[in-house]
Parts: sequence; C-alpha cells; structure tokens
Amino acid sequence: MGLESGKSNKDKSLIYRWKKFSNLLGPGLVTGASDDDPSGIATYSQAGAAFGLSTLWTSIIAFPLMASIQQMCARIGIVTEQGLTGTLKKHYHRSILYLMLLFSFPAIVMNIGADIAGMGAVGNLLFPKIDASFFSVFFTGLLLVLIIYLPYQKMAAILKYMCIVMLVYFMVPFLYKQDFTHILKNTFIPQIHFTKQFMAILVGILGTTISPYLFFWQASVEVEEQKSRKKRIVVDKHFIHEVDKDVNIGMAFSGMVMYFIILTTGTVLYQGGVREINTVEEAARALQPLAGNAAYLLFAIGIIGTGLIAIPVLSGSLSYIFAETFGWEQGLSKKFHEARGFYTIIAISLLLGLSMNYLGISPIDALIYTAILYGITAPVLIAIILQIANNKKIMGTFVNSRNTNILGIMALLIMTIAAFSLLYLQFTT
Repeated sequence: MGLESGKSNKDKSLIYRWKKFSNLLGPGLVTGASDDDPSGIATYSQAGAAFGLSTLWTSIIAFPLMASIQQMCARIGIVTEQGLTGTLKKHYHRSILYLMLLFSFPAIVMNIGADIAGMGAVGNLLFPKIDASFFSVFFTGLLLVLIIYLPYQKMAAILKYMCIVMLVYFMVPFLYKQDFTHILKNTFIPQIHFTKQFMAILVGILGTTISPYLFFWQASVEVEEQKSRKKRIVVDKHFIHEVDKDVNIGMAFSGMVMYFIILTTGTVLYQGGVREINTVEEAARALQPLAGNAAYLLFAIGIIGTGLIAIPVLSGSLSYIFAETFGWEQGLSKKFHEARGFYTIIAISLLLGLSMNYLGISPIDALIYTAILYGITAPVLIAIILQIANNKKIMGTFVNSRNTNILGIMALLIMTIAAFSLLYLQFTT
C-alpha cells in the first residue's frame, strides 16, 4: 500500500512538473520554432551539402545573440503594452516607421511565398500523383481558416504543440553512421573559409536566424499573451525572468534544429557527393538513396510542420506592423469582424505569397531578395531596439543588463558586417 502511494505521489509530481514546464512555454517557443521555416531549412541544407560540418559552430554562436534580441523585444512588449511598431510610432520619427514597413512588406511576403512553395513541393514528393500547386493552395487555405477562425488561445496551443513535429530533426542524423569526434571538433572549433561561396552561406545563416519579422512578432505576441490571460499579471523581475526563460528555450530549440539539419546534410549529403542543394525538396529527395526512406520521410514531414508554424508568425508579424502603423484594431484574439484590417493583411500576405508560384518568381530568387531586405533592416532595427531597451523613460526599471547589452552590441556589429558582406557579394559577383 505504501509503495503504491509513493508511486502515485511520484506520478503526480511528474505531471505537476510537466504542467509547470508546459505553462512556461509560450510565445518564445513558437518564435524559435518559426525561425526554422522551410526557407531556413533550405539555407541550412545548402550549408551542410556545400561545406560539410564546417558551419556547425554557427548554431552555438547564434544562440546567445538571437536570445538577447528576442528578450529585449519581449520586454518592450510587456512593459509598454504595445508592439515594437507602436513603440517606434510613439517615440521615433514616422520616416523610420514607414521605412521599416517599406522593407518588411516585400521581404515577409517573399518569405511566405518561398515557404508555401517548399511545402507544396515536399507534399508532391510524398504524394507524387498530386501536383505541388494543389498542396500549395491546400496549405494556404488551411492556414487562412485556422488563423481567422480559431481564437488566440487555441491557435497558440496548436502552434506550441506543433513544435513537437520539429523533434524529427533530432532523430534523422542518427539514422546514418556518424563520426562523433569529427562532429565535436566542428561544433566547438570555428572554421572559416575566406571564399565567396562560404561567406555567402555564412551571411545567409545569420540572415535567416536573426530576422526582423521575429522582432515584431515577439513584442506584439507578448502583448497578446497578456491580454488573453484571465488574471492581470504583475510585471516584476520574477515575471520578466520567466519570460526570458521562455525566450531562451525557444531560441535554444531553434538553434538545436538548425544544428541537426546542418549535421544531417553535412554528413549524409556532403559525404555522399551531393554538394549543391537549392531547395528543401532537393534536400529531402537527395537523402532518400543515401540515408533511407525513414530519414527522407522524417525530413519531409518536418518541412511541412515547420511551414505550418512559421507562416502564421510571418503573416501575423506583418499584420501587427500594419495595424499599429495605421491605428487599426488588432489581435489574433479578436474575431474577423472586430479586426477586419488586421485579418485582411494576413489574407493578402498569404495570397500574394501563393501567387509567387504563378508569377515566375522562383523560391531561390525569393530567398535571395528576402535575405537582402532582412540584411538591410536588421542592423537598423537592432540599433533601435537597443536604444529603446536602455531608455529609462520607456522601460523604467526594466532596462537592459550589462550582459544583455554586450550580446546586443555583438549582434549589431555582426549583422552590420553581414549586411555589407551580403550587398558586396550580391552586386560585385
């Protein structure tokens, strides 16, 4: 009887701990998961196929930089009770706001288009008798219905639990024989090849991991999260610490997925002689003869799962930018008739993204243009975020710590160098 009682208490304790951990996970996890969208997976696959494990170390370097910026954005949203766009509108010249809008709109739409095209192509790989365009239309329609008709809490829960799909990338590398000494060496000892191709991939990795749309989403969705709670939260250091934990977990998850995709393609494809990958479906297709059906299927399913997570974040971030810029009613917690402009932007961004399949804009071209636009806006936004996060008039006692500032400044410098490198490589080669 005593043993049964002890076992029962232990089970209850485990359930309590899981519930506590699950409740901790929120916007930060979804933001991190959305960072590894199909277009990001294409970039990581290109890195692994072209250079083996030489870029594994970038996931270790990127994590603290990503986390520091996203923590600042989360804090700005919580303290000011408005998104990043609203804060820019209130405290900065309108020209900066409109410039961000000018660059963000085409970049995010092209990113959505590349993701929809990738999901459609992978759907066609899994079911060859069904045309890729059918899958693209199907996923676009499905996402529109879910985003518009599901209340925020349900949508947030679906996005959160869909992150489980991304665990498939942690399994794929172990379906293939690995040299763990070689892996550890490339993880902790950075390798840099001063060639045009390697620098382009390095810039691409940074651009797809530290993306401006994530800044806007993080701040706005934190506001949304607070509004959706039944009880008003007291914003204190403990609460901010809990939010930072959520962000850290999300960014760590994102970095791990990135790591394992580079590991998979850097061992299976690179060692198999496949050195050039342009799209996610090419990566999935190339895995099949080299690593078997299990690896191929898991990789493909993961691509569709990441797209279903990322596209609501991409379209949502764009809609928050527009709504706050023009003073519209906004929020995923509102019904369509309560925030028509907000949901109309989401619908337009998805339909424009889908239309890229029929306008002759290839996913690869879309990724290049997106990287350029993100590369230009990211350093400017990071500088503004740093300034806001250190402004006591805006943030009160919740200004940046010294460590956060150090990481933020490092992110600013690295992204600035990356932006100039990207422009140089684009226009001089």
